[in-house]
Amino acid sequence: MPWTPILLNRNLRRTWGSRRGQPQSASGTRMTAKAEDLLTPQIDGHTKLSVPSFSFLVEHPSGRTVVFDLGLRKDFDSLPPAVQAFLKDCGWKLEVTKNVSDILEDGGIPLSGIEAVIWSHHHFDHVGDMTAFPRTADLVVGPSFKEHYMPAWPTDPGSTLDESAWDGRNVREISFDEDCPKIGSFDAFDYFGDGSYYILHCPGHTFGHIAALARVTVSSSDSAEDTFVLMGGDTCHFAGQFRPTRYKPLPREVEPSPLQRVYPDACPGALFRAMHPTRSASTPFYEMPRSCAVDVEAAHQSIRYLQQFDAAVNVLVVIAHDESLLGEIDFFPDSINQWKANGCGEKARWQFLRCFRTNSSALHLKKSYSFHFKGKAEFYSGDKDTGLY
Repeated sequence: MPWTPILLNRNLRRTWGSRRGQPQSASGTRMTAKAEDLLTPQIDGHTKLSVPSFSFLVEHPSGRTVVFDLGLRKDFDSLPPAVQAFLKDCGWKLEVTKNVSDILEDGGIPLSGIEAVIWSHHHFDHVGDMTAFPRTADLVVGPSFKEHYMPAWPTDPGSTLDESAWDGRNVREISFDEDCPKIGSFDAFDYFGDGSYYILHCPGHTFGHIAALARVTVSSSDSAEDTFVLMGGDTCHFAGQFRPTRYKPLPREVEPSPLQRVYPDACPGALFRAMHPTRSASTPFYEMPRSCAVDVEAAHQSIRYLQQFDAAVNVLVVIAHDESLLGEIDFFPDSINQWKANGCGEKARWQFLRCFRTNSSALHLKKSYSFHFKGKAEFYSGDKDTGLY
């Protein structure tokens, strides 16, 4: 992937989630939904998702500061009627104890110093409470946002957005013209103008959906690489929608084990391959459902582009609702910049597989392997090449 060389670094801090090694903190969001609402096809034993909603504080060496996504607001019962109707119909459970603005101020970050809030897209679990930020903070959105989502409620009674978010505020719509640079396969916009932070066009889930790529460390030698964090928003909703791939297939031995109660050290990858809808070690477990995208083919293409970044050892991909990262990487007020030096990327890569732990009581590994999928057991000798890989 053609990274643009730079001399600058920045501090990137994630504000929405838990501390390292601890469960979801009291300052986070927890949303619980039916897996079938966000993932397809259905896999036996994986019936729900209980996820955070991540937000990022991006601090440039010049002193310029932006926030990427605001998660879910604490007073979600004040969201527009269209959102309330959706939540009543779908039955999702929401828990929020603090707004992102509160977390920032509690951590010593003055809201007056934030030049912009960047929304990956317009959904209620990403836009937070924009009114908490001074009107001097711009609202940055993706292409065609104004066309599709403005005006909003109450001018448009059916809108899921509240116009108070941008009342008296500058709304900057990012455009990606024919001459824009490409980072990997994504069209890109160089936000700070120095190659340190790119806005990426990731269409499909919504109109104008965007992601962001931050360069978090700069190599001091020719043999090392700069490192990056890709803030994926809702390019997809679950790590199993972009993993495994032909670039990073499911390994024979998954380490650290995502099923530590059954396999304390390493877990046989074949257990999870047996649960895969097509028994594949090189294609994702799930896809984006048509119901979760305005253009499902564009969404699938954006996920394929995301997979290219996920294959790079110097890029940490963080989608907004990746529960498997909780307890694996650092959260605000700490910095995420040293994720690679701390080994967080590879430690967290396969932890999404623990979502299948509801099946783990039926899984045993001795001399023979017994793999269970939808009530059917298939047996492979532990002494022979199973042919699974």
